[in-house]
Amino acid sequence: QVQLVESGGGLVQPGGSLRLSCVASGIRFSLYAMGWYRQAPGKQRELVADITGGITNYADFVKGRFTISRDKNTVYLQLNSLKPEDTAMYYCHAPPSDWGQGTQVTVSS
Repeated sequence: QVQLVESGGGLVQPGGSLRLSCVASGIRFSLYAMGWYRQAPGKQRELVADITGGITNYADFVKGRFTISRDKNTVYLQLNSLKPEDTAMYYCHAPPSDWGQGTQVTVSS
């Protein structure tokens, strides 16, 4: 059974940083593409970044600000230069259909 557990969210001021973590179990982690998605209230869930092996892919709205990485059974998302519009629930995703419970990121002064 696949289990994804996120952590690291919180309240941060504009311009601040957070590091999200997703610990995966029940999968052959090294073979998997892993992704981070986010969903703001009233909006659809959207891809933030994903990583397959060492190849990374980013949504245009986070390029240069966020960095996805992985180590052992954990995938990380470093969030820098945060903006109020980055406020959302952030979810870890293991294709095709496994999701974590989410971690809330709130950017506000």
